Amino acid sequence: MFCNNLCIVVLGLSLSMVAAEEVEFTEEFPVEECHFVPYGGSDYFNLNPGRKTYFNNSQCVAQGECDEREELKITITRQLKKIVIDVDRERRPVWTRVVEEVEKADGDLTEISRNFFATCLPSRDVYYFGEEVDIYEDGEVVSHDGAWLAGRFGARPGMIMPDSAFLLGQRYFQEIAPGVAEDRAEHVGTDLEINLGAGNFDDCIEITETTPLEPGAESTKFYCPGVGLVIDGDLEAIAVFR
Repeated sequence: MFCNNLCIVVLGLSLSMVAAEEVEFTEEFPVEECHFVPYGGSDYFNLNPGRKTYFNNSQCVAQGECDEREELKITITRQLKKIVIDVDRERRPVWTRVVEEVEKADGDLTEISRNFFATCLPSRDVYYFGEEVDIYEDGEVVSHDGAWLAGRFGARPGMIMPDSAFLLGQRYFQEIAPGVAEDRAEHVGTDLEINLGAGNFDDCIEITETTPLEPGAESTKFYCPGVGLVIDGDLEAIAVFR
């Protein structure tokens, strides 16, 4: 009897220690303290308009690990979008920067998304306010899956990238749109050197993305200072125009 009770106590303590050590993904952010602006950004996620980054998965195709050639173009546009969110029970307008992503597979257009970001001052954290999505098949829009907007249907701003103080192990929600978009980020690598067609980069970081909407699914992204995203899964940056 004494051993059984002791075992139960020890097991209970062990489970409590495991739970205490597990780091949750942050989903509550101090947006009420932010002065949001649609420019600036952090060293790893710039919002100043004009930059275009081109990606493809040619290496993956050449190695026989990808069945189709994929292309991605990311443009930091000059366009702004006003989004109204709830802050301390008040409606607050935020002007966000529109970042457009155009995706193709074997030369055919598959998706165009318009993503909305803003910089929190004075911290320089970059927040994600939603996206408009057009999914294409045979040149026609067939759905808008994954579209969401902060301030609507319970959605709130997530953090796409914290300021330059990159901390290993940091976890946070990038998208907070229940049941629609719930991407999460975890910092897993820093001080990395990356050599690509777009150039050679130092002091890069690695982020793993997951979502509770697709248990077990995982993607990896690399960002470099002054450039931003350079690797997204099998897609690698081949050119950056500033």
